[in-house]
This record gives sequence, structure tokens and C-alpha cells, in this order.
Amino acid sequence: MKKTLLILSLIIPLAACSRTEQGAAVGGLGGAAIGAAVAGDPVKGAIVGGAAGAIAGAVIGHASEAGQCRYRDRNGRVYIARCPDGY
Repeated sequence: MKKTLLILSLIIPLAACSRTEQGAAVGGLGGAAIGAAVAGDPVKGAIVGGAAGAIAGAVIGHASEAGQCRYRDRNGRVYIARCPDGY
């Protein structure tokens, strides 16, 4: 039950993020888990795997945002909408 609550507390805030941010977060978590599991030193493996996963996830997430721009309204809320022509 504790693991489920921890995972939900990490995943739910991602709903407000862009796909690039979501990809970086998910890639980083996955890379850290895999790196810790397969490396000789779990701490170094988690650090290297997390960094590599975050970079790869951000690149993949950004590629899926083609034609989408981020905007901020007067109240500071960030939203994503179709970019104007030419972007």
C-alpha cells in the first residue's frame, strides 16, 4: 500500500507537465531503477541511469510536441496550445 501511494504521489503531478517534462521524469525514474538494478554499484548506476533516462525521455517527449507551444496567462498558469503558423 505504501508503494502504491508513493507511486501515485509521483505520477499525479505529471498531469500538469508538458510531454517533454513528463518524458524526462518518467525516463529519469526508469533509468535510475534500471541502472541501480544492473550496475555493480547501485548508487552510481542509479545516477548514471537516471541522467541518461531523463535526457532520452526529454528528447522523446519533445518530439511528440510538434506544433505545440507553451503559453503563460496573466495568472501565471502555463498551458499548451497549437503554435501560430510558422513555428
